[in-house]
Amino acid sequence: MMLRVAIAQLNLLVGDIQRNADSIFKAVSHARDEKHAHAVVFSELTLVGYPPEDLLLREDFLGLSTRTLHNLARKIKGIDVILGFPEKQGHSLYNSIAVLRDHGIHTIYRKQVLPNYGVFDEKRYFTAGDSPCVFNLMSIPIAVSLCEDIWQPGVVEKSAQAGAKLLLNLNASPFHAHKIRERETVLRERIAASHIPIVYVNQVGGQDELVFDGASFVMDANGKVVHRAPEFEEAISFVDFDVAENVFPIGGELAPIYEEVASDYKAIVLAIRDYVIKNGFQGAVLGLSGGIDSALTLALAVDALGCDQIEAVLMPSRYTAAMSIDDAKEQANAMNVTFHLIPIEPAFQAFGNMLEDTFTGMKPDTTEENIQARCRGVILMAISNKKRKLLLTTGNKSEMSVGYATLYGDMAGGFAPLKDVPKQLVYKLAKYRNNLSPVIPTRVIERPPSAELAPDQIDEDSLPPYSVLDRVLAHYVEQDKSIQEIIAEGFREEDVLRVVRLVDNNEYKRRQAPPGVRITPRAFGRDRRYPITSGFDPDH
Repeated sequence: MMLRVAIAQLNLLVGDIQRNADSIFKAVSHARDEKHAHAVVFSELTLVGYPPEDLLLREDFLGLSTRTLHNLARKIKGIDVILGFPEKQGHSLYNSIAVLRDHGIHTIYRKQVLPNYGVFDEKRYFTAGDSPCVFNLMSIPIAVSLCEDIWQPGVVEKSAQAGAKLLLNLNASPFHAHKIRERETVLRERIAASHIPIVYVNQVGGQDELVFDGASFVMDANGKVVHRAPEFEEAISFVDFDVAENVFPIGGELAPIYEEVASDYKAIVLAIRDYVIKNGFQGAVLGLSGGIDSALTLALAVDALGCDQIEAVLMPSRYTAAMSIDDAKEQANAMNVTFHLIPIEPAFQAFGNMLEDTFTGMKPDTTEENIQARCRGVILMAISNKKRKLLLTTGNKSEMSVGYATLYGDMAGGFAPLKDVPKQLVYKLAKYRNNLSPVIPTRVIERPPSAELAPDQIDEDSLPPYSVLDRVLAHYVEQDKSIQEIIAEGFREEDVLRVVRLVDNNEYKRRQAPPGVRITPRAFGRDRRYPITSGFDPDH
């Protein structure tokens, strides 16, 4: 006997319950009518999108979800539909799975392991379930589980003990580098203890600071991946199972896995596209300085939205090198992007004149540098407002970590594509993009980075070399290592103390930064949340 299961990794919109239901039903119809599948499996909280955050605290939101689920169930026949939804029972809310069959809800499962770390806050909203769920499909006992259920021992093993021959695991697993391999490792651990194959379904798409990579897969009872859906794309794929005493997945499509830098690039592109489109912007605008960060951001934006949706603005100051303007123009032309040249000198002089009396007797310092950045911020926000285009900021994670950015200046904007991209990865991403087609001028990649806000300025005048800075930041920001632990890794004490001091002193800036896509295991924002006002001194 053969069992055909459809795996539906969809790009859902959080909160647009009817739109999501329409996408679900379209996928169901395709799987049933064209591919003759016996079941179609979706991702976690399919109906409302993930993560819905505090929408889950609204009774009207939950009521609409419940009504839509029942309306959808009444339309289902000839196929089992396994999807995620928020289930309200009395005073409790559960992260649940519904199995829809023959115009009704056949079975409900409640998530047992609620993650409450990193980007996950499920204990804020949900009550944990306490039992496995096994139902029969074509006389085959099948279990279901949700995301974190599979990352801890217990749920899968109990499902197998309850008689399950196959497990369907519904996920909303956000991307970060190497996440695919982590998922495979975890599933092999569960399979080694349960001896049943697992269908792992993940959603795809950008949602605020998170991006979901899809890459749904099927692993047989020996821990071998026999099917994989594409990364970063919507897809409905199909897997056949040979059913005898046990259930054996028959090898299907194995979509390629991208190398680390390529997957990072594709994740950011998807995040930009979905943030702009889902929030109703008419494209994007950014400042193009002739430096590496804005050059990479432009390439990402064009790849996400198309050249006709992007505007670049060149805003030279008295300190801007001629080569910076030339390189910015060269890239804008290479990518066929509309660009504007708007010098900031008149605005900078106007601010200087306005503040002249107030600043009498005071020497120029970073104040004047920041005024230049804020002149640019005003220009870019004006274009963003007037043309309904999202302003993309261009700062990277290294700069955000140590506060090498200007509030209401180069930090002004609506979305920060490079917010979680360390400087050295910026260079790797730029070279990767140029290998596809050379759009970033070579000189932009090779010249020393500079904010060009003062004469002969380069970044390493104010910061340790990025080769040192990025590694120290990885230890301190992403791994929470102490100063002494980082020094023991071979770094100079003065460099470590300097970097740590800069990170801690600039929390107030990061709290006011726009959201940006998370691509590392620990990003600023919903992932790493430190108090602005704190008396903790890591040097003692």
